[in-house]
Amino acid sequence: MAADDEWLWYGGRVCLDFVNTLRDRWKVPRETLLEPDDVARWLQGAGLLPTNRARTRKVPESALRSAVALREAIDRAVLGAAGGAPPALADITVINEASTAAPRPPLQLVLRNGELALSDAAQTAQDVSAGLGLVAQDAIELLLSPETRRVRICGAEHCALRFVDRSPAHNRRWCSMTRCGNRTKVRLHQARSRARG
Repeated sequence: MAADDEWLWYGGRVCLDFVNTLRDRWKVPRETLLEPDDVARWLQGAGLLPTNRARTRKVPESALRSAVALREAIDRAVLGAAGGAPPALADITVINEASTAAPRPPLQLVLRNGELALSDAAQTAQDVSAGLGLVAQDAIELLLSPETRRVRICGAEHCALRFVDRSPAHNRRWCSMTRCGNRTKVRLHQARSRARG
């Protein structure tokens, strides 16, 4: 993968970062999951698969197909829910099936502000299927939370990355100011300057 194709982590949720592995959705979509091993590398980058995973273990081609199907099901379900529509049954089925492969986290108690609560200890998977299950579980959590209504699509002309708008006024327009916001503002300023000149 080329340097400009590095994984992007602007989504605010692991499931949205996974959806963002398909870039430039507005124009000509650009796939970053080209090989089955790309799925494993992305899961490692997301902290869902140990980085010391043996390189000799080949990721099956079916894992790539499953990953792409899961990614698109999550995208359709989340964008639909963000707009107030329920997800399609086919997308729910894909997400639920992937979720069943996730490792079961050990339940652990913690004290938060003097109250008992469940620990949100990070968990990792031992294989790609289980890693995709963790992505599916994150999508399920997002779909069931009020945060779903804050999912946005980057306003840059070519970007279309998905993200959760956690800005105080809930008016974030860009996946990242450094990636798209500044570039768009500079381009618009230059266009206005040319028009005046």
